[in-house]
Formats: sequence, structure tokens, C-alpha cells
Amino acid sequence: MRTTREKLVDDFAEMLTEAEDLMKRAASETGDRAKDLRSQVEAKLLAARSRLQEMQGDALDSAKAAARVTDDYVHDNPWAAIGAAAAVGFIVGLLMNRR
Repeated sequence: MRTTREKLVDDFAEMLTEAEDLMKRAASETGDRAKDLRSQVEAKLLAARSRLQEMQGDALDSAKAAARVTDDYVHDNPWAAIGAAAAVGFIVGLLMNRR
């Protein structure tokens, strides 16, 4: 997961750098060449937005799957879940009383 996050950051940094470069070049151009450069920037930004939406959907699917697995575990092992919750509550209570 860490490498996916790093790759995503690198991809977006590269897209932003390319978009900045295209915008700088578009500022010095006029006419059809400027329109072409602006279109390229828009395409890069749309690709970035699309990739973010895709990753958001993947993250949502993963979260739903984790919630289903947790729900199934709690239904299959209710006493273990209650015991774990009680233990966590007890530890948190001890830590809060120390302060």
C-alpha cells in the first residue's frame, strides 16, 4: 500500500509539473498554438481527476469489504468481540485516570 501511495504522489507531481510547463508555454504563445497547449493542460487535469475518482472508488470498495468482514466476525464471535471491546475500554479508562 505504501508503494501505491508513493506512486500516486509521484504521478500527480509529474502531472502538475507538466501542466505548469504547458501553462507557461501557453502564456507565451498566441492563436491556435495557445489553444492547443490549453487543451493539453485540460486533458492532463481531467486525467488526474479521473484517476482520483477511480482510486476513491477502490478505497470505498475496500472499506466496504473490511466492514463486511468485521460484521461477519462479530456475528460469528459475539463474545470475543464483547471481550475485546471491554478490554479496550478498560485500558483507555486506565490511561485516562493517570492524567
